Amino acid sequence: MHLTERTRLAPSPTGALHLGNVRTFLINWALAKQRGWRILLRIEDLDTPRVKPGVTDSLLRTLDALGLNWGEGPLVQSADFEPYRAAMRQLSAAGLVYPSIESRGDLEEAAAGALSAPQEGARESVFPAARRPAAFPTQFSVGTGEANWRFATPDDIVTFTDGFSGPQRHCPAQSIGDFVVWTKRDQPSYQLAVVVDDARQGVTQIVRGNDLLDSAARQLLLMKPLGIERAPSYIHVPLVRGQDGKRLAKRHGDTRVETYLNRGVKPGRIIALLARWSGIKGAGDEITAEQFAGAFDLSRLPPDDVIFTPDDDRWLVGGATSGTRS
Repeated sequence: MHLTERTRLAPSPTGALHLGNVRTFLINWALAKQRGWRILLRIEDLDTPRVKPGVTDSLLRTLDALGLNWGEGPLVQSADFEPYRAAMRQLSAAGLVYPSIESRGDLEEAAAGALSAPQEGARESVFPAARRPAAFPTQFSVGTGEANWRFATPDDIVTFTDGFSGPQRHCPAQSIGDFVVWTKRDQPSYQLAVVVDDARQGVTQIVRGNDLLDSAARQLLLMKPLGIERAPSYIHVPLVRGQDGKRLAKRHGDTRVETYLNRGVKPGRIIALLARWSGIKGAGDEITAEQFAGAFDLSRLPPDDVIFTPDDDRWLVGGATSGTRS
C-alpha cells in the first residue's frame, strides 16, 4: 500500500514569524509542492510561559498573506495531553524515565571542577548518567510540581543521513546526557511532544533549521522504546542570523514579517529576498510562493547560514507602498 508522505509546518506562538522562520517554512512548503507531500499545520504551544496571546492569529495571517497554504490543521498541541501521558507511561513501564529535582544551576555547580569545558553553543548542561537515582519508578505520576522527568539516555551513537546536511553521527549521552521529557509544569518537553505528534499524525518528512540536528538524534532514541517503526526523513537547512552571528531574534531589530507587511512591503518582495537567500537566481523584486517553489533547487541552497544586514532591511522597506495594511 502506498504511504502518503506528509510534512508539517509547526510554528510556536511564542512570537510572530520573522524572516528566518518564514524562509525555513517557505523551503519546506516548496519541497512539499515539488515532491507531492501533504502539508499539516501544527501549532506547537506547549512552552506556556512564553506563549503570547494573539500570536497564533498573527502566524496564520502571515502564512496566508505569503500564500503558504496547507491541507490539514491547524492542530493545536495543548488540545489533548493524553497521547503524551500515554507515551510517558510506556517509557516508565520500560524503566527508561525518572523524576529529577536538580536544576541547571545544580548541574553547573557540580560541573565547575570538571576537566572538559562546556561545548560552544550548548543550550543545556550535560546531565550525566552518574546522577541517576539508584532505582527508577515503574509508574509515571504527574502534577507534583517539584520534578522534571528525564530520559535515561543510552550511550549509543545515533547515525542518520540528513537530506541536506549529509551523514550525521551524534552521541546524545555525551552532548546532553539524560534530557527532560516531562516538565515540572506537568507538560511534555519539546523532544517528547514532537516525537509523539509526528508519529500519530503521520509526518514522514521534517524540514527545519540546522540548530536542531542534535535534537534529531535525541528524538530518534525516543522512537524505538515508543514502538515507532518508521523514523521520518530529515532535512536541516541553514539558519538566518544577525550580523553578530547569532540566530535572528529581537536583538536584531524588528524582523517580523507581519511588521513589514503592515509597513506596506508587498508579500512578493519579502519572498524575493528569501529567494535570493535560497540560491534562486533572477528572482527580481517580487515573486510568489508558487514561483519560489517552481524555481527552488535544494541542491543549490547555499550551505552557510544567511546574514541579515541593514541593506536587506533597506531593500525591503524601499519597495513599500504608501500607507499600511488595515
